[in-house]
Amino acid sequence: MSHIKIIPCLDIKDGTVVKGVHFVDFRTAGDPVENALFYEQEGADELAFLDITATVEGRKTTVDLVRRVSSAITIPLTVGGGIGELADIEQLLEAGVSKVSINSAAIRNPSLVEAAAERFGSESLVIAIDAKATDVIASGYELYINGGRVPTGKDAIEWARRVAELGCGFILPTSIDADGTKDGYDLRLTRLIADVSGLPVIASGGAGTLEHLYEGVAEGKAAALLAASIFHFREIRIRDVKEYLQARGISVKL
Repeated sequence: MSHIKIIPCLDIKDGTVVKGVHFVDFRTAGDPVENALFYEQEGADELAFLDITATVEGRKTTVDLVRRVSSAITIPLTVGGGIGELADIEQLLEAGVSKVSINSAAIRNPSLVEAAAERFGSESLVIAIDAKATDVIASGYELYINGGRVPTGKDAIEWARRVAELGCGFILPTSIDADGTKDGYDLRLTRLIADVSGLPVIASGGAGTLEHLYEGVAEGKAAALLAASIFHFREIRIRDVKEYLQARGISVKL
């Protein structure tokens, strides 16, 4: 049985770590490099760095800041935001990133997923899916782009199936409804995507308690647990998460 990974998420806005609720109302949470170093020392298995306004502002990811973070840590780093072509991916991988996360660009140009998987390998490619509950889509989840601001009219679960076929290695679904609420992950969303894709899924959006993290694995079928608020504001420590999961029969790396 493989270990369940714990992944703190650095949402970056104007060069600073922030955390919002429902993708808005951001609070500042400190310096990216300092946070990255802290989380590595705390025992994080990996780290996520999401430049949350890059796509909205029509720019690329801040590669210089990515390079500073990646050079400060030894654990794997996933970077997303503003990635629109193969050259962007290549630049980030050369900057020390382990995986790139693509969202809006993949929806606009699905062939990018296939090309990226072929060129860089599936293990380097995460597809992020921002979804919102709705009654007008068959699965109950609509796919959103541009940092969760723009609805696409597409089915988020069908999109997960498609990107798996195109060759991505991981899927990172975030419930816009649950994001930042600390009321728990959308377990149905996470589980449906795990089932239809057959890929490792990273639960994201809404973790607030140790029980929520356990549920992400036990009920959501997640292979990794991403969280921000509870870690940034020191409400729960990574060691506490791992010890709790281990005590409940979940395999983690202590």
